[in-house]
Amino acid sequence: MDLSRRYIRVLLLHEFRLGHKATEAANNICSTMGEDILSIRTAQHWFNRFKNDNLELDDLPRPGKPLEVDMDLLKQLIEQDPRLTSRCLAEQLGCSHTAVEKHLNELDKKWRYGV
Repeated sequence: MDLSRRYIRVLLLHEFRLGHKATEAANNICSTMGEDILSIRTAQHWFNRFKNDNLELDDLPRPGKPLEVDMDLLKQLIEQDPRLTSRCLAEQLGCSHTAVEKHLNELDKKWRYGV
């Protein structure tokens, strides 16, 4: 998690402990840090977690395919067949095609008309 998201969550927890409402907390944070830094809905989400005695600031694990990709296996697969699509690679790696696309971009690999 990037530092700015964690910092905003710390600010939300502080506002919660001060007894402010989620809307008021979001308005306070946005007036200080910038209008688009936090939505009221996000503040409400975190306040609901805090009300349920969950003061953990990290995201909860989500169901679904993992975002992590075995980079060595990915490299091996694209070297064997550079025409494989991100969806075919994702199926073979057991992850989402967006995760594959992200890692292909990190490897500076671009799809060029099937090559």
